[in-house]
Amino acid sequence: MTVPVPPPNRIYLLRHAEAGWAESGQRDFDRPLNEKGFGDAEIIADKAADKGYRPDLLISSTALRCRDTADAVYRATGLTLEVRYVDALYNATVDTYLEIIDAQDESAVMLVGHNPTMEQTLEALIGHEAMASALPGGFPTAGLAVVDYDASGAVWRLIDFVVV
Repeated sequence: MTVPVPPPNRIYLLRHAEAGWAESGQRDFDRPLNEKGFGDAEIIADKAADKGYRPDLLISSTALRCRDTADAVYRATGLTLEVRYVDALYNATVDTYLEIIDAQDESAVMLVGHNPTMEQTLEALIGHEAMASALPGGFPTAGLAVVDYDASGAVWRLIDFVVV
């Protein structure tokens, strides 16, 4: 596992909001957000925008619940955000998430993805102790980690964790 170095200088990790249970015959991939999830996606997107958290690029899993969450962020940022949907983020490993981040040239990149990979990616960036201290209950749905690169220490640091 290779942890990325800048660019990007800031990474936003957004776990999709709460999804409904799969209906009979429905694929996991096609599960939409439930009513609470739609509301939470809007709230977290608005909170991020209010704090000035705006990525240059948003990369989302193509799973419906991630696309729904990404749409809320897109609306909250004023509809000028570049959004890419990437199949590889669905059922991906932490190495895939890190490789996708590392391949970007933008200074601020947001991933909208799934657990447990989102939590594992944050842990890979900031370390186990910082992760356990910041999120003792794990990475919640609609949780947004804001991680900056500290060039003086050549490390990634969690600077904020936004929840609904």
